[in-house]
Amino acid sequence: MQSVRKFFLVSSFVLFPLITLGASPEGVWKTIDDETGKERSFVELRVVDGELTGVIKDIIPLPGDNPDQLCDKCRGELKDQPVVGMRIIWGLTEEDGVWSGGLVLDPKDGKIYKCKITPSEDGRSLEVRGYLGVSIFGRSQTWYKAP
Repeated sequence: MQSVRKFFLVSSFVLFPLITLGASPEGVWKTIDDETGKERSFVELRVVDGELTGVIKDIIPLPGDNPDQLCDKCRGELKDQPVVGMRIIWGLTEEDGVWSGGLVLDPKDGKIYKCKITPSEDGRSLEVRGYLGVSIFGRSQTWYKAP
C-alpha cells in the first residue's frame, strides 16, 4: 500500500506540470470570426512579466479584402496603422487558469473591449470573450492553435 501511495505522489508531480503546460495560451492562434465562421487571422500570444499580450501576425483575407489592411476605424495613434503587427490584446493576468483583467482591440470596428481568455484543457483552443461592462454583455470567439 505504501508503494502505491508513493507511485501516485510521484506521478502527480510528474504529470501535473504536463497537464498545466497544455493549458497555456502562449503561441500562435488561428482566429475565427464569430459572425461569419470564417478564418480571419493569426495572432501570437505571449506572457511577459505575468501579462498576456497578443499581436496580429498575419491576416487571412476574404475575397475583395485588401491584404494590407489598415485600422481605419481605430482612434488615436492606431488610426490608419497596419493591422498586421498591431497589438490587439494586453494587460491580461492569469487566475485559476483564466486570463482576464485586460483589453482586446477589434480592428474591424476600432473599439476596445474588456477581455477574458479561457484555454481548453487540451491546449488546442481558446475561448476569447470581448465585452463591455460585465462579461454577459459581449461576444466570444473560439481560436485554434496554429499548426
